[in-house]
Amino acid sequence: MAAPAPTPASRRLKTRRWMGYAALVPFLLVVLAYEFLPLAQLLIDSLVGKESGTVGVENFTKIFTTPLYQQSIVNSVWISLLSAVVGIVVAFLAARFAYESSARVRNAFTLVLNMMSNFSGVPLAFAFMVLMGNSGVLTILGQRFGIPFLADFDLYSSQGLTVLYVYFQIPLATLLLLPAFAGIRKEWREAATILKATTFDYWFKIVIPNLMPSILGTLSVLFSNALAAYATAYALVMNNFALLPLQITSKFKGDVQVDAATGSALAVVLIVLMVVCTLVNNYFTKRAAKGREIV
Repeated sequence: MAAPAPTPASRRLKTRRWMGYAALVPFLLVVLAYEFLPLAQLLIDSLVGKESGTVGVENFTKIFTTPLYQQSIVNSVWISLLSAVVGIVVAFLAARFAYESSARVRNAFTLVLNMMSNFSGVPLAFAFMVLMGNSGVLTILGQRFGIPFLADFDLYSSQGLTVLYVYFQIPLATLLLLPAFAGIRKEWREAATILKATTFDYWFKIVIPNLMPSILGTLSVLFSNALAAYATAYALVMNNFALLPLQITSKFKGDVQVDAATGSALAVVLIVLMVVCTLVNNYFTKRAAKGREIV
């Protein structure tokens, strides 16, 4: 039995489908050229030893046996984790304030958050130098009025970097949490009131468990954002502090020579840390979402 002849409508549908596939070609080429090829080259460079020129784990052995690189990994993970936790706590309180405010206040608050989220990198580092540097305005005021926290604050240390990281983490986290707060239902508050639940019970037994997937997802974004941050840290301490992104850059733009092998291995370590963070976050996010469905 002969197959039915294609109708004009089916031919137009097939043409549109092929046009849609063709429209993806430029995007796929960009992804291939700027994502997969550089990543493949990075992996190859990381596995080729600088001294021996053979394929192996020579570069990774060097990283995990050199105190400078070990300290860079520890500092990056610690500052990223601390800034992410502090940022998510402050952002949660800020998002709660916006949620409980009027629409006018919420719109103004969101506008300020958008402005703050774009204030990062070199301008942010320069602003903190003016305020809390060795001769900063707040530092001088702290010395004059005997405020130890301001007078003795060392901006060019892990303490100063953590404060900078927390500053640009808070607006980002708040913007990410605002849509989650918009999903809170008024019926939850009414049901909690009927059951004579306290404010603590309402937030910690109803709202926060329902927001937990969003909170964990935001925490993962903050950790990855801080882990890969470069411009702010470089503008503040340059290469005088052991951080993973700074060490990676120094290997590709060194003052003496370029060490692409070690730099590539450090970059792979950074990628692995971010992938592990994402996988752990996905695991706990799924568990939180499953628990919410059971409840």
